[in-house]
Amino acid sequence: MPVARAPETIATARLLLRRPRPSDADAIFDRYASNPEVTRYVGWPTHRRVEDTRAFIAFSDADWARSPAGAYLIFSSESATLLGSTGLVFETSFRAATGYVLAKDAWGRGYATEALAAMVDAARALGVRRLYALCHHEHRASARVLEKGGFFLEGILRRHSEFPNLLGAELCDVRCYATILEIPSSTRGEKRS
Repeated sequence: MPVARAPETIATARLLLRRPRPSDADAIFDRYASNPEVTRYVGWPTHRRVEDTRAFIAFSDADWARSPAGAYLIFSSESATLLGSTGLVFETSFRAATGYVLAKDAWGRGYATEALAAMVDAARALGVRRLYALCHHEHRASARVLEKGGFFLEGILRRHSEFPNLLGAELCDVRCYATILEIPSSTRGEKRS
């Protein structure tokens, strides 16, 4: 039986989400990946050179090759401006993680909530039962996005994750949010591996 694959492009009311391409490296680097304020609470180091961004795109390509989905870039459908990124990271065929990062000028406009809803829909269509996200315990803006997106706080994971862009980076506490998804009727009864 063929494995379901996520579409490489997803449209929402205001956004276009698309799989990263090698030609996106400069825009990713300039718009968000090299900005220390934007990358403060992410789990990857701030990009110092565009080669770091190219490495992210290669990692994304490998993820798309081995999984039903991977990273998506977030664009404004009106202006085609790159706003940030999101995606799905599969641990099993029924459990995946998601997250998001937005350029500073895209903060506070509901883009993260809209992108998160698109990831929930994509995960559901792929038969994911448990979709979760982790955020630094002090990152209230990210926690609010997850709560608005229908995720519930499962708890605090103590000394769980590294945030390499925080001073004195060590293992930090994170909030673990999750949502349990219903299997679409089109995939019910199929054997899941």
